[in-house]
Amino acid sequence: MFIRALSLRDFRSWEHAELELSPGRTVFLGSNGNGKTNLLEAIGYLATLGSHRVATEAPLIRTGTERARIGATVVNTGRELRVDVELNQASANRAQINRSPVRRPREILGIIRTVLFAPEDLALVRGDPGERRRFLDELCTARLPRLAAVRSDYDRVLRQRSALLKTAGRQSRSRADLSTLDVWDGHLATHAAVLLTQRLRLVHELAPHLAQSYAALAPESRPASIAYRSTALPPELLDPARPPRPDDTETLEAIMLRELAAARPKELERGVCLVGPHRDELELVLGNSPAKGFASHGESWSFALALRLAAFELLRATGTEPVLLLDDVFAELDRRRRAALAAVAAGAEQVLITAAVPEDVPGELAAAPLRVETTSGPDGGLSFLLAESSDAAPETLRGYGTGPPTSRTS
Repeated sequence: MFIRALSLRDFRSWEHAELELSPGRTVFLGSNGNGKTNLLEAIGYLATLGSHRVATEAPLIRTGTERARIGATVVNTGRELRVDVELNQASANRAQINRSPVRRPREILGIIRTVLFAPEDLALVRGDPGERRRFLDELCTARLPRLAAVRSDYDRVLRQRSALLKTAGRQSRSRADLSTLDVWDGHLATHAAVLLTQRLRLVHELAPHLAQSYAALAPESRPASIAYRSTALPPELLDPARPPRPDDTETLEAIMLRELAAARPKELERGVCLVGPHRDELELVLGNSPAKGFASHGESWSFALALRLAAFELLRATGTEPVLLLDDVFAELDRRRRAALAAVAAGAEQVLITAAVPEDVPGELAAAPLRVETTSGPDGGLSFLLAESSDAAPETLRGYGTGPPTSRTS
């Protein structure tokens, strides 16, 4: 899989950008604050409908505008598809496939697959459990796009059930209140079982790749492993070595219903949903200790990098190789980790790299750079220029953007 063309309109710092891309390696070179990361962020958004940098979409829309547009043409096994997304300040987002509107933006998921390495990846190890749940769910959805609907339905039911728990906890617990809660329990258990099945299957398949990748990155360190920790499931179902079974979803739904019933008195007292995938954790382990709080800075970076490398190998094993996005990550790595990442990247079908200086890019990944520069406009604002240059051709303007002096983004 590779992206042949990328277009942006009013996305982050870019007022407009049009790029023609090729398989192999492309390096976006320029100082921090010139808009390099925004290009990779846009591609990542098309793959996941989310940003690796912010939790909301408002910062993605260029200041002073009402909407942003991202479009890409992707080639997969000879088949070409066009994907477009429009992000709106005041209305629902919209999406198109081959210029035809789709009912929901999530219908584009799975068309573009990416694995992105960025400085923010350190939060996978040191951040809260939500970071690791997001990692699992985005990878699950990349492998099974229909899971996006399940995740959306689960979140909707969770909000409805949580609101009912708060109301019922404040009022007298009448039979009507509890019967309505029974209905929501059933819906929650159904969606949770599907989500849990895919998470457990992913952990089972990801674990050996993770162990191997970490050993290559840090051979002197303790062995790395992962385990799924659940508020509802018994230990025998959580063993990463346990292979998936055909009846897992039915088993998990029954367990969820039982655990929801058992937790109901506490949930009514506290007014929150205490059981379900939204409270689970992907535990990262070094030796016999949790990585969070016990790993050194170097070990934490190795673990984060190993998770991304494992994800890349897992997606590659499905027959559709993801686009590899390397966002200014080499500057954060020592020689050994740079070499390990470069070895994987060298064999990828398409690699898009951002770097501040050419020396940040390992020699085996060197490519003619696309230069990203910032100049000051007459009003004191910024002009972002994206140009390509080589010995054989003059510079060609490929994009531009504007912004106030205080809005510099990388």
